[in-house]
Amino acid sequence: MGKMAVFPWHSRNRNYKAEFASCRLKAVPLEFGDYHPLKPITVTESKTKKVSRKGSTSSTSSSSSSSVMDPLSSVLDGTDPLSMFAATADPTATAAAMCSKLLSDTSVIQFYPSKFVLITDILDTFGKLVYERIFSMCVDNRSVLPDHFSPENVNDTAKETCLNWFFKIASIRELIPRFYVEASILKCNKFLSKTGISECLPRLTCMIRGIGDPLVSVYARAYLCRVGMEVAPHLKESLNKNFFDFLLTFKQIHGDTVQNQLVLQGVELPSYLPLYSPAMDWIFQCISYHAPEALLTEMMERCKKLGNNALLLNSVMSAFRAEFIATRSMDFIGMIKECDESGFPKHLLFRSLGLNLALADPPESDQLQILNEAWKVITKLKNPQDYINCAEVWVEYTCKHFTKREVNTVLADVIKHMTPDRAFEDSYPQLQSIIKKVITHFHDFSVLFSVEKFLPFLDMFQKESVRVEVCKCIMEAFIKHQHEPTKDPVILNALLHVCKTMHDSVNALTLEDEKRMLAYLINGFIKMVSFGRDFEQQLSFYVEARSMFCNLEPVLVQLIHSVNRLAMETRQVMKGNHSRKTAAFVRACVAYCFITIPSLVGIFTRLNLYLHSGQVALANHCLSQADAFFTAAISLIPEVPKTINIDGKMRPSELFLLEFLCNFFSTLLIVPDHPEHGVLFLVRELLNVIQDYTWEESSDDKIRIYTCVLHLLSAMSQETYLYHVDKVDSNDSLYGGDSKFLAENNKLCETVMVQILEHLKALAKDEALKRQSSLSLSFFNSILAHGDLRNNKLNQLSVNLWHLAQRHGCADTRTMVKTLEYIKKRSKQPDMSHLTELALRLPLQSRT
Repeated sequence: MGKMAVFPWHSRNRNYKAEFASCRLKAVPLEFGDYHPLKPITVTESKTKKVSRKGSTSSTSSSSSSSVMDPLSSVLDGTDPLSMFAATADPTATAAAMCSKLLSDTSVIQFYPSKFVLITDILDTFGKLVYERIFSMCVDNRSVLPDHFSPENVNDTAKETCLNWFFKIASIRELIPRFYVEASILKCNKFLSKTGISECLPRLTCMIRGIGDPLVSVYARAYLCRVGMEVAPHLKESLNKNFFDFLLTFKQIHGDTVQNQLVLQGVELPSYLPLYSPAMDWIFQCISYHAPEALLTEMMERCKKLGNNALLLNSVMSAFRAEFIATRSMDFIGMIKECDESGFPKHLLFRSLGLNLALADPPESDQLQILNEAWKVITKLKNPQDYINCAEVWVEYTCKHFTKREVNTVLADVIKHMTPDRAFEDSYPQLQSIIKKVITHFHDFSVLFSVEKFLPFLDMFQKESVRVEVCKCIMEAFIKHQHEPTKDPVILNALLHVCKTMHDSVNALTLEDEKRMLAYLINGFIKMVSFGRDFEQQLSFYVEARSMFCNLEPVLVQLIHSVNRLAMETRQVMKGNHSRKTAAFVRACVAYCFITIPSLVGIFTRLNLYLHSGQVALANHCLSQADAFFTAAISLIPEVPKTINIDGKMRPSELFLLEFLCNFFSTLLIVPDHPEHGVLFLVRELLNVIQDYTWEESSDDKIRIYTCVLHLLSAMSQETYLYHVDKVDSNDSLYGGDSKFLAENNKLCETVMVQILEHLKALAKDEALKRQSSLSLSFFNSILAHGDLRNNKLNQLSVNLWHLAQRHGCADTRTMVKTLEYIKKRSKQPDMSHLTELALRLPLQSRT
């Protein structure tokens, strides 16, 4: 049988010390008798020796004659229970007994469930240490005890030690400590007898009958059930016996002793009865584990015999499988109606029923009647906290089985109850839960936003941080479930409001991760907005979005890309032949981008967007606008810093600049010259900027850029360029191979080559010979690929570069061999005979 899931007790993360302080009422007497829940327990040295385990190693002597243990205070302060037993070589029964004795104290009764969790945590640690110590005694040099061992495998020393533990526990006079300590080491019976556990469980069950306080006894039964399920889950008889014994003693709750104690502590019965729920829930969960449906029927009958006791009925609904509860929903509602509401409120019963119906569906014919019966009780609740705790559960049932009409009615009722006296401010977690449940079941956002009370419900989130979290949930659901673009005005207006709320929460203290998350959600919305062929309406939406989301740079970047895509879609629709209207429209798109880009912070983001937007303008025949983009990009290059922040780390920027300029050169090939600015004016401006830019002395990126410029100028000198923009005349068409144009081109080439050669000379002075060799070979390859080697000067330059690459023995011989083979192979092609002569002038030198 698989191990049962652990029931969620009070979370260990709760601040128990603060809770204890808040539970101490003025009515609690200051005299606690022999012990106090937080009173240090003194164990003298002689007592420690008397109860020390037989065969254990002697503890280290202490300078003091006594040690002080304060178990509950230690755990309240966050101490690991294991450390409580670490002071001595062996865990002591006295320490465990003293801890257990605290569970007989109900002087601060509302703290009892939390105290039970803390103390039993210590007892579990104690039991584990005892078991592991005895288990370790069963291991010797010859054998290792198997996991599923029998008592025959246990040696005499381990058995004697185990019996000694049980004898010491039997000598504890107080009932409650003796019961808890023995229950904590129940597993150790495996060392003594195969039937030890099955014999001990009924005996311990009977021991609990001697505990007079019903609250203390029910938690003792819960602990015994928990331990029993861990060590022997197949033994169900003791579980049922514990439950039946509890039913017989349940009437004690209303007895004079308990009532007098409640009066003394100033605790009302509605506050007292829920203290039983964790223990009862655990007992029922143990009983219902893998139980047949017939057991639920039996439990319901027992509840009826007890007069439909609300506390018992609540535990039944919490423990049994949701499918069993859902099929009997109307029966449970009938029983809830007949319950006495004085001790355990009916709305808590309806909440437990609602939790089950959220997991399993009731019969379809009963669904509406179930909702009506439950909501009659819920809507009459006066306390806002009680109301919202119950309504939160039933909202999911309503969303799951009904239409927007019923959901709207429920939301309206929630607003009605939570608005007076701003009660919603104390219930943000529950209100958030309601929103999440609604958007989980309504994936069609046109239906969701047509729910009349949905947006007024959002208005209750007045606290900014909570409101932003809710908006993020809505946008995450929209991005996940909205698969088709939308232009529904209801959706657009609502989500613009939601996105605006998220955007306006950004301030100087907002973390970058949070900004990225918000931008991702807003961008997801922007991508899903489409007005089809109504491009003007689409552009108007982007204009409005820009004004609303100006503080998030990724959103502005997305808007620029979207507008560029809109311009290209217009070009596609018009098949490249713009009318007067569409030409004006694409110019408006281009103007949008030109205005928006300067507001961005990222330098390379601006550079790349200028380039991209210029390419879009060029494709749409907006030549002057394209020139403006490219000129703006060139003027921005001097502002590029030496380092930039990449994912929180500072990186050199030259590699990114090199990548951008290479892309830029590819675009400049097809950009026609402006008639008023002279030949190759953009190339000249770019060369001036590159020349004036301050490059790192140890970097060769400037020369690599100059080499790329030579590639560009070589391509510009061709009669027909490699590629064109449709219906845009590039310089090959404008100049038609004009000699003046070619002369200007050659002049620029010579200027760039002089810069490269000067850099190579400088490297020789700096003794950067390896860099000089690598650049020389790279320059040689560029001339080989792009130059006309029939030119004597260029031919001689290439030979000189070849020799320079090998001069100091730093060249990559393998690369040079392959290069020479390529030249020889290429010389055999038509019109390439001049390469044969060149190959003869390119010797290969050995490294020596």
